[in-house]
Amino acid sequence: MFDRHRYPRVIILQAVYFKLRFTLSYRDVEELMSIRVIKVDHSTIQRWVFKFSKEVEKNMHKRKKQVCDSWRMDETYIKVKGRDMYLYRAVDKYGNTVDFLLTRRRQKMSAQKFFNKAIGNNGKPRIVNIDKSGSNNSAILTVNKRSLSTKKIKIRKVKYLNNIIEQDHRRIKRRIRIMTGFKEFESAQRNKKEDWFIPILLFFSHQIAFKSLLQKDIF
Repeated sequence: MFDRHRYPRVIILQAVYFKLRFTLSYRDVEELMSIRVIKVDHSTIQRWVFKFSKEVEKNMHKRKKQVCDSWRMDETYIKVKGRDMYLYRAVDKYGNTVDFLLTRRRQKMSAQKFFNKAIGNNGKPRIVNIDKSGSNNSAILTVNKRSLSTKKIKIRKVKYLNNIIEQDHRRIKRRIRIMTGFKEFESAQRNKKEDWFIPILLFFSHQIAFKSLLQKDIF
């Protein structure tokens, strides 16, 4: 994956980490790298981010901390290129990120797709706390109906239990608002790449330590 690149692996991953972990523009990352006596153009860093982020996210799912079987699930809207999109997220009762999914619509199929992804990556939860959204409720019922296991997901609707994820939405929206304000971020949205770039950014914000990025078995 890194064979044909001019820069060594550790430098590429360091630049990708800076961009995904902190609220920085590509030019900010370029300046940080120059402080470390590494001359690399911001457009090159942009290409690195879009080339390697998805693979890093895929492998980090295998490495991230195992979550418990009690989830809090919610969705919120965020602005992407001036359009409302919906970010489905779940955390366990300790606040550890379970999974995420960015969609263009808020509907049953979107919620069901999120649960299929989350269960595929983390296993089936014992109980999920949701809001009064009918689409989320229907999605869980569909998952239970299609499951061959006798173990069904319990649905709970206790408003205060979702405070842990709703409060975090404010921080996420602030970060997305800042990130999408950069011209270079807007120009990078070709081929609908925002569908996976923003959740990856959030994933790094919640889960990754710098040392994990540099470990050889991440790829």
